[in-house]
Parts: sequence; C-alpha cells; structure tokens
Amino acid sequence: MDREQALQLVRQQIKGPRYEHTLRVVDTAVELAEKFGADRNKAELAAIFHDYAKLMPITELKDIIIKTKQDVRLLDYHPELWHGPVAAHLVYDKFGIDDESILNAIRFHTTGRANMTLFEKIIYLADYIEPGRKFPGVEKTRGMALVDLDQALLQALRNTITFLIDRNSPIFPDTFEAYNRLTMNKGGNND
Repeated sequence: MDREQALQLVRQQIKGPRYEHTLRVVDTAVELAEKFGADRNKAELAAIFHDYAKLMPITELKDIIIKTKQDVRLLDYHPELWHGPVAAHLVYDKFGIDDESILNAIRFHTTGRANMTLFEKIIYLADYIEPGRKFPGVEKTRGMALVDLDQALLQALRNTITFLIDRNSPIFPDTFEAYNRLTMNKGGNND
C-alpha cells in the first residue's frame, strides 16, 4: 500500500486536528527513520495508521480488545491506551497489512514495552515529539531525538511516568518495563 492510499483510508476514519496530528507524526517518523537507518516506507505506513482507532467509541475499543484477545490488562487502565492495539488489529484485518514490525509499532505506540524495536521507538517518539505537541519537556525530548533515539525515548517515558504519578494515575506495566529496560541498557543517567 502506498502513502496516498493509506492516507485516504485514514482520512475516512479520522478528521480535523487528529488527522493533522497524523500528518505531523508521519513527517517526524520519516525524519527519524532516515536519521537512524530504519526503512522509511515502513515507518511512514506505521505512522499513517498509528491513530486509526483513536476516535472510536470506548465501548467499541473495549469490545475489540476482548474479542480479538488483545492484552486484557489494558482494560484496567485509561482508555487512552486502547487505540494502539485496536488500530494494529484493524489495519491487519481490514487492509491486510501483515508486517509485524509495522503492526507492533502501531500496537505499542501508546504504552511502549521492554526491548522495543527500532520501528517501535520511532513511532512512539514521532507521536510524542511531533511539532504540534506543546507540553513541558517536549522540547528537551525533541533535541535528544536528533542525537540519541534511546535517550530521547527514555526521556519521553520519564516525562509520561512523572505526568501520571503527579495525577495519581495508574501506569501500565509495559511502560514501566520499557523505562526499566532502557535505563538498564543506558546506565540510566541522562541529566
């Protein structure tokens, strides 16, 4: 599937600011893929579809998670996490995209996980640092992404975990595992 076909399918599903966000994520993912030696076309396709299920009703997301035997632990956490796994399922089921690297990049862009692949890191970070994002810590993470993908990902995870802790919100275990694995691999000190 080429870029225009994929964008047309996504445009039917998501509109307005969410679609504009998707376009910025695509540009950021392509930039990161080229910088860090990943397949540009795969990164582009994963970025195009990363939020495919974002605007679906929560009840529908929940039903799909249960029916397709996704990680049911998700249901104990904020529904904001659900659209990644559901999008991966829908992209496979509706459009026949069966490349696991693309599907996993879509699936884990909301939670991260231990031992993330290059594609998973690129889509997670592209979604986090795209130019339309404006929140404390994003500029630092953007700067890091130009130099060291793992350090940028570690910073993004740190920011997310801190944000959730400050709001007394539960944190999905895979997010902690992503942070812990990166910290162990990097020595944990990037200040």
